[in-house]
Amino acid sequence: MAIGHHTSGSATETAGVPARSFLVSLTGHREAGLLAIIVILFTVMSFASPYFLTVSNIKTMLLSFSIEGIVVVGMTILLIVGGLDLSVGAVVCLSMVVAGQLFLGGMDPWIASLGGIAAAAAVGVGMGLCVTRIGLSHFIASLAAMVIVRGLCMVITNGSPLSLFSLPKEFKFIGQGSVYDIPFVIILFVVIALVFDFLLRNATAFRQVFYTGSNEKAAAYSGVKVDKVKFLVTVLCSVLAGIAGIVYMARLGSATPNFGIGMELNVIAAAVIGGASLKGGTGSIFGAVLGIALLSIVSSSLILLNVSAYWQEMIKGIILLGAVSFDHLLNRYRAK
Repeated sequence: MAIGHHTSGSATETAGVPARSFLVSLTGHREAGLLAIIVILFTVMSFASPYFLTVSNIKTMLLSFSIEGIVVVGMTILLIVGGLDLSVGAVVCLSMVVAGQLFLGGMDPWIASLGGIAAAAAVGVGMGLCVTRIGLSHFIASLAAMVIVRGLCMVITNGSPLSLFSLPKEFKFIGQGSVYDIPFVIILFVVIALVFDFLLRNATAFRQVFYTGSNEKAAAYSGVKVDKVKFLVTVLCSVLAGIAGIVYMARLGSATPNFGIGMELNVIAAAVIGGASLKGGTGSIFGAVLGIALLSIVSSSLILLNVSAYWQEMIKGIILLGAVSFDHLLNRYRAK
């Protein structure tokens, strides 16, 4: 079942009410609209700055959102099921510091990386149990996890950065290498995005993510194991954050205990801008990719235009507010 079917299904229900039909129909055109905005930004910036369309700047923009984009994929699926994860930035950091500490302790970097990803998965398991067994909301569970994991990162590193420049070249390749002049990081991100986009559009098991997010009670009555779906998606989000942490470690050659602060806001913003609803039931990986790409282009544009860093953060906040407000309006009109 195509994602577009999920995101525009209510349009027929609202036929005959022009305002509602218009707003709801925008959901189905969200991706096309984002593409149009990106094209317009590219056109404007090509005139505003001679450096914007250079190969080096485009490659920089792609690199800037590719690793974070791996986290966006997980967040999008979690938003579709009706969840939210505020701990992804901390989990990325945890994966880095656990793997880094294990490597410095003499462990093979690949095995150490599995340890880092396992630590990330353990956080997802903990949050999933809090949501499905105790009954906490994803917001509360992930907020608590964020604080706990941040503290754990400080404990593991004693508050000091880990220098990992002795990592072997074959391991650093995943973060620094290129294939036919295309950074491997970008290839990895594209593969992950395509795989999960395909699964969400075609795999029967992943349709349950949409069913659960759209109407949890109805999904349960139809035989969907709602708690199991929510648990697995929560763990998946943390695992993808853990993978991103390993790629960051290979790229930077270090692991700092405060890495990833604020990442969760960028990730949530990208997913919501791309069409994922905070109430669950709608969203697409392709839309989320366009969302993170748009944020990267905006950041690059502001830097090239010498806009103050303080203004940059404010502008990003305004974009997030606009996306969330738009999502709220759509949900309100659908509910009528």
